[in-house]
Amino acid sequence: MAYRRTPAVEARLAAQREAIFQATVALLSESGYQGLTIAAVAARAGVATGSVYSHFSGKSDLVVAVFREIVGREVAAVNAAAGPGQSAAQRITAVIETFGRRAMRNPKLAYTLLAEPVDAAVDTERLIFRKTFADAFEAAVVDGMADGELEPQNAPLVAASLVGATAEVLAGPLASGRDDPGVIDDLVRFALTAVGDRMT
Repeated sequence: MAYRRTPAVEARLAAQREAIFQATVALLSESGYQGLTIAAVAARAGVATGSVYSHFSGKSDLVVAVFREIVGREVAAVNAAAGPGQSAAQRITAVIETFGRRAMRNPKLAYTLLAEPVDAAVDTERLIFRKTFADAFEAAVVDGMADGELEPQNAPLVAASLVGATAEVLAGPLASGRDDPGVIDDLVRFALTAVGDRMT
């Protein structure tokens, strides 16, 4: 008969995995991807190194799991702020302001997720992350064109460009840990000018 975990064992393993997850977030926030080690995660989580490997195959696998969870929260926040029913300008502004201001709350972690050199598996997740934000920009631009707010334009190209500009501009302040609200305001002005919003 195959072994079946009891509810108590399942609960213990779930709590252990959560402790490992939280330890990883804390260490990424302090030291970034390059400074993260499995041994450090285990020590912070209060578990044996082998326990980390019982949940994750290695550093890359662990960070991918953390990345997906954190990015999921960021995407949900952006989508909630920039949903339909607003003008294109309001939606584009909401994407930049929501992501930018949330990133500034934990600049080291945001820089790790956005720009720090990482393993290929983590970088793949980063591309998915960027595509999701591009989709939010693209939806705003497409609806803006349909409403006559924006002139006809290549919406996918514009959206990808706005994601690239946002990532590039925020990388500096995030890397330095310097909270500069003016950067976000400047990004919004740039984005609205780039799409040709008639209210700018």
